[in-house]
Amino acid sequence: MAASVDFKTYVDQACRAAEEFINIYYETMDKRRRMLTRLYMDKATLIWNGNAISGQTALNEFFEMLPSSEFQVTMLDCQPVHEQATQGQTTILVVTCGSVKFDGNKQRFFNQNFLLTAQVTPANTVWKIASDCFRFQDLVL
Repeated sequence: MAASVDFKTYVDQACRAAEEFINIYYETMDKRRRMLTRLYMDKATLIWNGNAISGQTALNEFFEMLPSSEFQVTMLDCQPVHEQATQGQTTILVVTCGSVKFDGNKQRFFNQNFLLTAQVTPANTVWKIASDCFRFQDLVL
């Protein structure tokens, strides 16, 4: 029975971390985009509607070319990833859905999946994006 309590605690901690991270991520995307790559690991990969972007420089160039945005997250889900799958690294899967309006375009629905990994120092734990997959959910006609 104790193991299930520990797992529930682990899930609760993952969900709290995910909520905090998502608030920071979308606020940074909308208001301080030039800072966004600081949330990514050095060799992180972004798949944006099927197009792969990898590494800090390429991510920075990609985010700079996007028009200004207004994201609204309507759903957030998360779960810890078993440490056997991540070589012992504390990792959580975060799934969001919502809508976004890029400047000059109509509002569109999206979903986004993040693999976040804990970067632990003696002072604190910082969550960084190892992998990010973004997809528009509506058809553009």
